[in-house]
Formats: sequence, structure tokens, C-alpha cells
Amino acid sequence: MRVEVADKPLSEIEADLLAVLIFEGDRLPDALAGAPGAEDVKGGYRKSTLIHPERPRRAIVVGLGPRDEFEPERARVAAAIAARTAGGDDATSLALAGPDPGDPKALAAMVEGAILASYRFDRFKSAKEDEGSQRLEEITVIADGGVAEAIEVARVGAEAENSARELQDLPSNVVTPSYLAGRARAIAEEHDGVTCEVMGRREIEEAGMGGLTAVSRGTMEEPQLITLRYAGGGDETLGLVGKGVTFDSGGISIKPAQSMHEMKMDMSGAAAVLEAVSAIAKLEVPISVLAVIPSTENMPSGTAVKPGDIIRQLNGKTVEVNNTDAEGRLILADALAHAVDQGADRIVDLATLTGAVLIALGSTYAAEISNDDELAEAVEGAGERTGELVWRLPLHPEYKDLTKGTVADLTNASAKRKASTIYAGSFLEEFVDGRPWVHLDIAGTAWDVGREYVGKGPTGFGTRLLIELARSLAAG
Repeated sequence: MRVEVADKPLSEIEADLLAVLIFEGDRLPDALAGAPGAEDVKGGYRKSTLIHPERPRRAIVVGLGPRDEFEPERARVAAAIAARTAGGDDATSLALAGPDPGDPKALAAMVEGAILASYRFDRFKSAKEDEGSQRLEEITVIADGGVAEAIEVARVGAEAENSARELQDLPSNVVTPSYLAGRARAIAEEHDGVTCEVMGRREIEEAGMGGLTAVSRGTMEEPQLITLRYAGGGDETLGLVGKGVTFDSGGISIKPAQSMHEMKMDMSGAAAVLEAVSAIAKLEVPISVLAVIPSTENMPSGTAVKPGDIIRQLNGKTVEVNNTDAEGRLILADALAHAVDQGADRIVDLATLTGAVLIALGSTYAAEISNDDELAEAVEGAGERTGELVWRLPLHPEYKDLTKGTVADLTNASAKRKASTIYAGSFLEEFVDGRPWVHLDIAGTAWDVGREYVGKGPTGFGTRLLIELARSLAAG
């Protein structure tokens, strides 16, 4: 999407729709004050009013609420409301005006909200249904020229998140492990400094990745261990790991039929990592990144891993597979160990890992589990800035008792239904070799959040967070 910065009066804007964001109690700009409908304007948060000035012909005023309660998330939401209005009116161009033309954080959030809200997934709809439908193509931000860099970062990040959302939305007969590997190769071809390596079933087995080998035994689809490297410089390498289960039936421990169709989104962590690496390279962030994505389907069959089987992970630890629907931690364990072997100094993993996190935190926060305060705080700060919130859960030594196996080193599913989200994170800690590490359980935030800018479908959660994390770490 084209995004430009224009420092000009509202009366000179030629967009199909002008959106003006105001605080509660503020006066309308002079160009709108006498327009039909202006008397109905309210500045309450999320309140919107259509008015009809002479130029441009259509305008919407969206409230930000009280000035002293403002945070960039409110600008993100308000701009999304404007973009959805533009989409409903078949507008192809939108102009955005905030209360402060020199505030880069608020203006960047406005751009993010508008681009994210403009996302559509209609690839499989007939041309007849879409006839006459228009898409938002251009956004003009009315602002000082000094905010151009912040707005460009926002544009790249939001478009990357929309790309991740499309990967989530696509059905699992399209997005297979090989499809994700193809996307990784395309990213490497698009950007200087990015390289891609892909291991298939035979290489995965020969490498000793018992978790990924076991989970992939039930499917005919070729599993893929995808490694992307971005050589951006810096003294350290940031490791990013994303769960890439392209369809999760639960395996032999099969899931209930209700909502199983949504298990195409069990690769949401992989989608976020892939598109974040692409954006980091596009922005030329001066940091080196190692991204590892273990990808497979989890299916029941005559060759599938069975409850009670014992496997050996890449780092040599043995695991009792007591529930084949706790497969994510098995493939992530190998990916984390591989990231360590390949030189990651600090690691962040994203995974739709446990249903329990939805019970604990709903869709407002992702769960954060970490062995390192500094990295955890950096992830939390990045999430605050992008609106992708995380809440840190404790990682107490007592939780290790839940991970212990009876006849093997570990079990992938504790017999005790206690602290399931924390237990899963504690399991993963066994494979990071003491490296500073953050685990984000995004099962509650990857889908059906309901915020104005992502709606009820895929969210791409974590994409912008990882981009912001990389930028903040690079800046020191």
C-alpha cells in the first residue's frame, strides 16, 4: 500500500475519505467546523461521525477519548475505524489527520491501524461476488516531514503482519510445510543478506531431531526444518523460533471435531517469524537474526507416534510422549536446540501452544515465560509499543517436577492438570542450554481477538513485536 506524508491544510486534501482523530472536548479543525453533520461530532473513544465538507466531499471524525488517557493503541483503533468506513464506501484513498502532526508514535499507530484494518482474505471467492469491490490503495498522513521514517517503519511492519495473516488464513491443503519452506526461500531471494536452508524428512531423522521426526510420522506431507539467516551485523545473533504445525488434528490423541477446522492456524508462530524476518531485512535493521521453523502436520495414521512412545530429542534428552496432541513442544524442542547449535545468543519462540493460556489471559495478552529478566523486559516493551501485549508468568523450579518422566528424562504431558501453560514453557527451557530465552504462548492472541484493526480472524500476532524487538536491541 502506498503511504505518503503531506504537510498541507485539510482543505487541500484530495483523498476519497478524510479521517480526523480528535480528543474529547477538542474543537474541530476550521476546515470541518461548519460542515453538515459537524454538530453531531463527539470525541468519546471509538465514537465516529460522518460529515460532509466541501472538500474533500466525505470526512469522518473519530474520537480518541480524554487527552490524559491517550496511548498510541487508541490511535491505532481509531484509524482502523476510519479505514473500515473507507472500505465500506469503496474508497481507494484515505487521509489521516491526528491531533498532533509531530507525534511519531501516534502517527505510526494510525498507519498501522489503517493498514491492518484494510486486510481482506478473498482469494477463494468468485470474481462475480467481488465485482465492483474496491480496496484501499493509498494513505496520506497529514504530518510534519520529520515523522516520515517512523511512518515507513509502521507501513512495513503492518504489511508484514498482513502477510502473516494471509498465511494463517490460507487452508492447510495450500499451506503445507513445503509451502512455508517456499515462502522462506522467496524471502531469501527478495532480500540481500538473507539465506535459507531447508531440511526434509531424511535430513531431520539423520540429524537426530526425534521430536519433529515423531510428530511427522503420521502425515504424508514432507516435514521441513526451515532456517533463515539475516546477516545484519552486530555482536550478537537474535534467535527466533516459530511453531509451524500446518494442521493439528491432535494425532492419535485426536481433538474434538468442533472447531478443528481452525487448526490450520497452528502455524501462526511460524507465520509471524517468517514475515518479521522479511521486514527486518527490508528495513535493514543492523542486527543478525537466526530464524528456525519446525514445520509438519500432526495427523493420525498407522505410522503415527502413539501415546506411551519414547523419543530422543536433538540435545539427547528423552521424552515420554503421553499425549500426541502436545506435539508443539516436541518440535519446538528440536528447533530450540538447533538454534543453540547454530549460534543463537538470545532466543524468542512463538507458538500457539496451549489452550490453557486462553483460560488464563483471554485474548488480551500472550503469555510470556522467560529465564532472563533483561530479555523479558525487552519483549514486554516491544509489545507495549506495538499493542501486542504480553504478560509474564512465573518460572519457578517447582514446575520442573511436572516435566519429569517416569521412565524417560521428560514427559510431554503431565498427569497433573496444573499450570499447563507454565509447564509447557518449563519443558521448552530444557532445550535452550542456558541461553537467555523468552517463550510466547500466542494461542489466545493469534486468532479471533476482536480488536477493530484485526477483527475476528487471524491477527498475525507477534510480527510487529519481533520487528520492534530487533530494532530496539540493535539500537542498544
